[in-house]
Formats: sequence, structure tokens, C-alpha cells
Amino acid sequence: METVSGANNWHLTVRRCGDGIEILRAVTCDTAAALPETVLGLPVTALGRHALAAGDRTAAGEEVHITCGESPQEGWDNRTLRTLSLPRTLRRVGDYAFLNCAALRELRLWDGIVFWGGGALMNCRSLDTFRLTRVGEEQGESLAYFADELSRELDVIIVLPDGETARLIFPEYREIYEENCPAHHFDYNISGAGYPYHYCFRHKKLRIKDFDALWEAYLAMEHEDDTALRLAWWRLRCPAELEIEARQRYTDYLRAHGAEAAAWLLERRDGEGLAFLLRTAELSPEALAQSCELARQQGQTEAVALLLEAQRFRRPAARKRFDL
Repeated sequence: METVSGANNWHLTVRRCGDGIEILRAVTCDTAAALPETVLGLPVTALGRHALAAGDRTAAGEEVHITCGESPQEGWDNRTLRTLSLPRTLRRVGDYAFLNCAALRELRLWDGIVFWGGGALMNCRSLDTFRLTRVGEEQGESLAYFADELSRELDVIIVLPDGETARLIFPEYREIYEENCPAHHFDYNISGAGYPYHYCFRHKKLRIKDFDALWEAYLAMEHEDDTALRLAWWRLRCPAELEIEARQRYTDYLRAHGAEAAAWLLERRDGEGLAFLLRTAELSPEALAQSCELARQQGQTEAVALLLEAQRFRRPAARKRFDL
């Protein structure tokens, strides 16, 4: 076993594949961890079958121990892993690579992975947040894989090569199979307005323009208002590749739901976000007054000041009268 220093604690079992390294088994005791880009002087290019699957598993290969100071003696089974960053050099992910990582909530990766194995995210019941950094001008195929595998709501940040970001909410949908006993078959139904978002890909690649084009149809369907609010909000807050007409549609929605948007931001105690809302969507006097009262009740003095200032600018000027 080779022991090296690193930013996280890992027990790795690896093998050399040409000019790269395939990780056959990787376990950590950390709740937030990043797999190394190089092992034994070679780039990490593949994760093997069951590579990070939770539980006690073994694999035959070279063993490498990466340590970050003193590490616990127990808990090396990935069951508590919540946030994982994958290396930029990674190209392939094997079958059931993250099987049963039930606590895993966020995956950070570069969009250069060209192959995802079957069931790679099976039983990752908490996974709903992704940060994808593009390695080229076009979106890769990883996001299409996630959207197809996971029907739950997904919160996706896309980082473009120039550093701009787009934050996209993919609403939830459900696939329901109901047994039709007299006919001896199952009826298949889709519930939820999120289905078109999860399948808005062309040749497994996303054009953000196509994502934005679904907005009006989504609102026309039965949908969750809080999901629509967050979808519009984050699209405006992180507006990479947002075209003028789509920007206007999202802005109109926030303006029409100004009180709800402000209440959500106050709950998050997001002062910068509230200031952005007041600059972007002109809230009605009623929404401003309601939000101001809510901020007072919550003791958020900076928010109260912002809202009072917005009210002052929205208040019509008093008409002067002179008696002759």
C-alpha cells in the first residue's frame, strides 16, 4: 500500500489502463470529498463497476491510501458521503458506481465524461444537486443521463468556459404503473409537469434555449407554484445564454408573484437576492407593503430598509395645489 497526502481521506484500489488509472474501489470517511485527478503519477480516467458503492466491498488491484492528517478509524464505507467532486480527467463511469450512496446529495463534475454505466446512480435517493463545468462550447451528455435516471426535481448549475453560470431547475415528475386486472396488463401514466424538462435534450445534449422554450407550456399545466418560482428566479439570477424574450417571460412571472418571491428570499435571509428582485421585477405597492411587514415581523432590519426604499420610489409624487 502506498500512502500519500491529499485534501481528503481515501482508501483506493486501482489498476493501470494504458496512460491512465481506473479506480476499482474508493472509500472515504469524509462527508464532503474530491477524488484525486492523479494517482501513481497517472490521470484518473475511469471508475470501475461498484467503485464507490456504499458498503463493505473489496477489489483486486494496487492499494493507495490518501490521508488528510489524522482520519477516523471507522466509517470507511461511503454511507455518510454527501458531496462528491469528480476529477476533470474522468472519462468513464462503470455500472452501479454509486450504488446505495443514500446520503449523497451533490455531485460536482466536469462535463467530459463520455460513458455512464447502467444503474450508476441506483438508490442514490438524496441526489438532486449537480454542478457541471463545461469543457467545450457544447453541453456534454452527462446531464441527459442524470435527467433520464432521476425523475425527482434536479437543481443544476452549469458553468460555461468563460465562467458564466446558468442555474436550471428540472421539475419533478412521476411514472406510475397501475394494474388493470380485468385486462391483465399495466397502465402507464405520467404525473407532473416536469417530464418535458427531463427530456428536452437533442442527441443527449442540452441547448439552454430549448429549456427556456418550455416555460409557457409548463405554466399551462398543473404545476407546483414554488417550483415555478424557483425556476424563474434562478434562471434570472444565473442568466447564462438567457435570451431577451425568455428573460421577459421569467421577469413577468416574478412580478406577478412578487410577494411570494420576497417571502421566499426573506425565509432564506438572502439580502442580496432581495435587492436583485427589487431591481429586476417591479413589485406592486401591495407586494412591497406585505413584504415589508413580513420583514419587520422577522426582525430583518436591512431587508426592511430595502423594502422601504423601494416603496418610496414606487409611491406617486404628491400633486401640489396652490390657492389663488
